[in-house]
Amino acid sequence: MSKIGKLPVAIPAGVTVTIAPSLVTVKGPKGELKQDYNSNVTVEVKDNEVLVKPANESKAASAAHGLYRNLIHNMVVGVSTGYTKSLIITGVGFRAEVQNKMLVMNLGYSSDFVAVIPDGLTVTADAQGKVTVSGISKQLVGEFCAQIRKLRKPEPYKGKGIRYETEVIRRKVGKTGVK
Repeated sequence: MSKIGKLPVAIPAGVTVTIAPSLVTVKGPKGELKQDYNSNVTVEVKDNEVLVKPANESKAASAAHGLYRNLIHNMVVGVSTGYTKSLIITGVGFRAEVQNKMLVMNLGYSSDFVAVIPDGLTVTADAQGKVTVSGISKQLVGEFCAQIRKLRKPEPYKGKGIRYETEVIRRKVGKTGVK
């Protein structure tokens, strides 16, 4: 059995979890999320906790056990507190701004990049080059941040590019000019 899957998911006040055949629905103060699950696991709500158990002793059931427990946990945290990731844009003339439902970025190329902000996400950009993405779905927040970062990954010599706020860039020395 999965070590993660054995842990129950606590349901905080104000959050309701509804179990239907092959569908878990979580409603909270920030919104509602739904997740399908397969027949390898059984999901039940007991004593203000969500319990995920493998349906049988197969390898697929064992693998799905921890996966669905974590997906349900991420949904409960998302609808109660939400998720936030911050990106730092570093470079001379690099900037980002939010226009309507689009994030417009000048990243040193001849034309600007335009990223359409998905429904369910809020994006803010300040003048210092910090872009903050927040929403209730951990998967959606992470995927959008990864797509933005992929446009101009940070380089190791000057550190120019887009990086996560918590990311540390290993810097290289570069040429020394000694013959």
